[in-house]
Amino acid sequence: MTETEAIKLFKCLADKSRLQIIKSLMQEDMYVERLAERLGLTAPTISFHLKKLEDAGAVVSYKEQYYTMYSLKKDVFMTNIIDILKEESAEAKLQQEREEAYRKKVINAFFEYGKLKSIPAQRKKERIVLEEIARNFEKGRKYMEREVNLIIADYHDDFCTIRRDMISEGILERDKEAYWLSETQS
Repeated sequence: MTETEAIKLFKCLADKSRLQIIKSLMQEDMYVERLAERLGLTAPTISFHLKKLEDAGAVVSYKEQYYTMYSLKKDVFMTNIIDILKEESAEAKLQQEREEAYRKKVINAFFEYGKLKSIPAQRKKERIVLEEIARNFEKGRKYMEREVNLIIADYHDDFCTIRRDMISEGILERDKEAYWLSETQS
């Protein structure tokens, strides 16, 4: 099920009458008049809701003698919500572009001529700044504290605060002897 289909189905299910129709169709296939009688609604109201359910792919209609019967498409309801969430979103690329634009905006606001003007107070912005500084560290290489301080000092005089923040954000890791770029950093 695609994201668009899921949205259409979820919107359709957000109605008490439609849920009652679905519950009735779980028991057996029915025609409009029978559903209307069972649920205490008018036939045109039932037809309206069935059209919405059919458009969302929740029910299917078929002819049986003089009646148009409606049947629940049970396979639609067997779809795992996790599978829907795993689907690639149509918005994913747009979201990624927005994130990159925001990242560039933060970098342009806090860096001038390759130097950090100030450490951002907002955590999200500070994370972006710290990740930008971390690009100067090689993956898999261990650094002595002095080397870390020199790399950070190229950006800002308060290398102690930045080094500590890089560790607390999980960008850098350390032991008693050395510092290194975290495995989660790309």
